[in-house]
Amino acid sequence: MPLEGELVRLRALEPEDADRIHPWLGDPEVSRWMTNDHPLSLAQVRKRCEDRAVNTYEKVVLGIEAKAERKLIGVIDLRDAQPEVGEAELDVYIGDAEYRQGGGYGTEALRLMCRYGFNNMRLHQITLWVVAENEVARHVYRKVGFVEEGRHRESFVGENGERHDMILMSMLKGELTW
Repeated sequence: MPLEGELVRLRALEPEDADRIHPWLGDPEVSRWMTNDHPLSLAQVRKRCEDRAVNTYEKVVLGIEAKAERKLIGVIDLRDAQPEVGEAELDVYIGDAEYRQGGGYGTEALRLMCRYGFNNMRLHQITLWVVAENEVARHVYRKVGFVEEGRHRESFVGENGERHDMILMSMLKGELTW
């Protein structure tokens, strides 16, 4: 069952999505604040998409699709979910440059995924890590209800070997803002 807002639809990823995802992995704007593997060929990304495990309570990976264009623009997931404590960790990126800033696509995707986590997965808390210098992402996370809880100093290594602090953010059930 897809999760839909006004701008985006969250849906299961399909093997054919590899052709859209592959260029994003080499885009410096996408990969700048991500922990990346070594460069991947299109064949390797296709294999990963084909071999992707089914979504389960422990890990739900969804594509972010621009509704009007029916075009995959990013990926979002809730992972490491623990039913006994009701917690999971969130990751998100908008890969398509046309949809990255100012249009509300990422914000709506975050709200939909968090609502899914709280309502369908019965989570109590969703956490995420963000590089301290990624102020655009931090702003969006605060806007939807995440609060900063702590700092892990110099724990992210950038593309040129420079070190950055990581900020731990979380949201409790009931704190999601629309």
